[in-house]
Amino acid sequence: MKNQDAARIYSLLLKRYPDAREAPETVARGSPFEVLILTILSAQTTDKAVFKVKKPLFSKYPTPAKLAKAKVDDVEPIIHSLGYYHAKAKNIIAASQVLLSGFGGNVPETMDELLTIPGVGRKTANIVMYHAHGRNAGIAVDTHVRRLAQRIGFSDTDNVAVIERDLMALYPQDAWGDLTDVFIAHGRSTCDAKKPLCDQCVITEYCRYFRDLKK
Repeated sequence: MKNQDAARIYSLLLKRYPDAREAPETVARGSPFEVLILTILSAQTTDKAVFKVKKPLFSKYPTPAKLAKAKVDDVEPIIHSLGYYHAKAKNIIAASQVLLSGFGGNVPETMDELLTIPGVGRKTANIVMYHAHGRNAGIAVDTHVRRLAQRIGFSDTDNVAVIERDLMALYPQDAWGDLTDVFIAHGRSTCDAKKPLCDQCVITEYCRYFRDLKK
């Protein structure tokens, strides 16, 4: 994939989804603490599902200090609908404890520091860095970003670390955060895992998956 083609793809998707960053039901909005906790909870579920637990969770535990003192048995009923709720309850409590013990109750602003927090991998850290701190540290490769990268022809692997590096090599750093958001928006609305709506897609002329369909 040539850089100029990659740039054109991004331009078309950004035009198609100009408000991707401000989607109404997204985990990546709110205070840095809220973004961190909700992004941890978003693993293996949808933003829409996580959004539903936002109000009941933070009305009871609005700060790291409050959540750090919570009991797993009290948190689990609030997030039960998300799946993996036992591990997630443990993670968000432990994450809050680390925020207090290691960072003065604040969400850290570097990738290395974020990766020391329970429940935080590189995808989560990238989302927090961009949406909580406004910093482009990398590209968050979730299921939608991975699918688009593979279908378009940006990457030929299932390894998310390699996919991230492939995408970072194609795009300038100042585009990384918004690129994640528009790819996710396109994956949700058009490039479905099972039934992609190729007839509604704005980037078919650049898409390897579409070219292969026509063969």
